[in-house]
Amino acid sequence: MALWLVRAGKYGEHEPRFFEDNRIYLTWGGLESTSLSGAVSYEDIKALMQRHFSAEPIRRLGNWSGQIWAFTLGMKPGDYVVVPRKSNGTVAIGEVKSGYTFNPDAEGKYGHFREVRWINTDVPRSAFDQDLLYSLGAIMTICEIKRNDAEKRVKALANGQAQSTRPTDTAASAAPENFDEEAAEIDLEQLSRDAIAKLIIQKFKGHGMARLVEAVLKAQGFTTHLSPEGPDKGIDILAAGGPFGFDHPRICVQVKSGNTPADRPEFTQLIGAMQSVNADQGLFISWSGFKTTVLREVPVQFFKVRLWNQDDLIAQLLANYSKLDEDIRLELPLKQIWTLSTAD
Repeated sequence: MALWLVRAGKYGEHEPRFFEDNRIYLTWGGLESTSLSGAVSYEDIKALMQRHFSAEPIRRLGNWSGQIWAFTLGMKPGDYVVVPRKSNGTVAIGEVKSGYTFNPDAEGKYGHFREVRWINTDVPRSAFDQDLLYSLGAIMTICEIKRNDAEKRVKALANGQAQSTRPTDTAASAAPENFDEEAAEIDLEQLSRDAIAKLIIQKFKGHGMARLVEAVLKAQGFTTHLSPEGPDKGIDILAAGGPFGFDHPRICVQVKSGNTPADRPEFTQLIGAMQSVNADQGLFISWSGFKTTVLREVPVQFFKVRLWNQDDLIAQLLANYSKLDEDIRLELPLKQIWTLSTAD
């Protein structure tokens, strides 16, 4: 069994089709009407890519060809795939169930696909050890993750293990160059966020997460009330504008720091809490993301409720870090650095 990283678009735009269709798609621009079924080797793929993208540098074509090879010829039924999700900040794990298929009548970029059985579509990133997060940070659309016994460890996560085990060995694999995570550039920004996330969950799990969120809201100019630790009936924080909190908007905030994605009943609880305190809007923060049952409510409650996952909270934290209370900054010491931007 091999383990493959497949991305559902730069912004997660293909996620709905991945999970609704029980497939992974090769959404490579420029190949929508071209069948890859005739290719039987990496060299065949490379020749095809040179014909379609003749103006591209040889090195880039080699990189692209390796990724196309991985999808069309490298994967086998029974292999596992991981899809980092942009929509809710979790990771989906599935099992490949078919070979490469091309449908010339498919709409848009959905002609190239493989059937997948999704085992767990909402594994929190915090469940992955740092070496696995490093592999998930490869700046590639498709690549094999093969170091440190990754296949067995991810399979255990898919089957309900709460935390990945520590690496025991390094597996070797003979494959075309430029398509595994060791050959890929790494998304340093994502790696930094993963490290920050691990520190946050160590320092602010449970009621501490609500305290951190309150600090962010205060840095944004809100006057706040933090509920004491214990049962809160869906109200962790109340926030409003003005020096006394009498202005609008008036926001009811619910914070979940657990290791499972928030579900519809918790969302419904927030709606009820908003009504009970006459809040104008609600903010639902779930460190481990949201199940599809919650995400479906986004357009319905667009003018009433906002959802923040782990990535959203960290983004707001970083944007307002200099304005945070000193005690929070002492608990979460960060510094800004500059690095080169990775070209597409």
